[in-house]
Amino acid sequence: MMRDEAIGLGKRMAGMDIRSRGFTERTQLETAVNSLLSGVEPLPHESVASALSCHRTLASPLLAPRNVPSFARSAMDGFALSAICITGASESSPAILRVVGESLAGHPPNFTVRPGGAARIMTGAALPAGTNAVVPIEACRQLGSTVEIHEAVVPGRHVCAVGEDFKQGQIVLNAGRRLLPHDLAVLSALSLRDVSVIRQPRVLILVTGDEILPAFSEPAADRICDANSPMLQALIQRDGGQVTAVAIVPDNPSDLCAALAANHSADLILISGGSSVGQEDHAPAVLSKMGTLDVHGLALRPASPAGFGRLNNGTRVMLLPGNPVSCFCAYELLAGRLVRRLAGRHDSLPHTVKHYPLAQDVKSVQRRTDFMRIRIVNGMVETIPGGASMLSTVAMADGFILISHDSAGCSSGDLVAVYLFENA
Repeated sequence: MMRDEAIGLGKRMAGMDIRSRGFTERTQLETAVNSLLSGVEPLPHESVASALSCHRTLASPLLAPRNVPSFARSAMDGFALSAICITGASESSPAILRVVGESLAGHPPNFTVRPGGAARIMTGAALPAGTNAVVPIEACRQLGSTVEIHEAVVPGRHVCAVGEDFKQGQIVLNAGRRLLPHDLAVLSALSLRDVSVIRQPRVLILVTGDEILPAFSEPAADRICDANSPMLQALIQRDGGQVTAVAIVPDNPSDLCAALAANHSADLILISGGSSVGQEDHAPAVLSKMGTLDVHGLALRPASPAGFGRLNNGTRVMLLPGNPVSCFCAYELLAGRLVRRLAGRHDSLPHTVKHYPLAQDVKSVQRRTDFMRIRIVNGMVETIPGGASMLSTVAMADGFILISHDSAGCSSGDLVAVYLFENA
């Protein structure tokens, strides 16, 4: 979607109050995604301690500030020598050299090995002057002050040369790379204490509803625990974001206005609940009043009440349904893409995709995308029935499938793309 189309969507939404009336039109998922991500660039960079940079995104190419290794060192336990001195050495005709010293890791040798000599050497130790190869200990036999060499080697054999791992000035890691645990070993080997990464998106979570109790608390009467914010916090962390605060907001416009106005530092606000068409669903009207409501109402099941826009100060706002499965669906298919884009990551769905045959016919409605929870049974895909409020449908799921808006469903035996959860 181009910028003008996105503006057009926002104008159609502006000033509309659809409470108790329902949606007159719904935006296709692909159109909504294009509108949401239009013009979005990764956030600015910041410098962080390398030890704390795991899973952060590199802001610029990482150049090696020095050679690694910075000195020629042995890759084996054995004897260091000049390769020319043992030309033709073999089991039947060993070369005999004088042992003139020993080189240990962390103790630079202060002697030179002359022709006809050798030095005992340990893995990782520096090669003494006058040597250019190492013979493994298994091919040697020390006899007092001499050593028999039973194997010929070429110069450089069993030696880690200067710059063999990384050469000074070379690009070690490319910009946009999500740093993995083994990348921290690289940063340490290069003596890089700090690294430039994309700033983490700061996300504020507002959970609306008079019936909502804090997460993990005991339910009381007709009030329920906040199930959405713990899930959203974990998903945001997975996608490279940082939750700055979680607040429960009562079902009235003034409190929601105050909560939005009090935000000064968030890059994104997620409003969970209050996004549909009931009398107490104030989020769309409040967002429209305080900024723009660009999209509201998706041709998507089970997250059709989702929407998004911006506050007048430019802060992005996502409206997520209150039902937990709908909230999960809206985050995975929409909000998560935005968080990843802001964090400098690829905005595609972060799931392993495998193809399996359907165990049954699956019906859908054209012009609507269906997000179906599934499990894999005997190598076949079975859909899991249940509504948007039933967390059991995701607890037992191995992943989900998406039935496109231009499809009326799939037949038993059809191969479908399965987006797998991590435990599948």
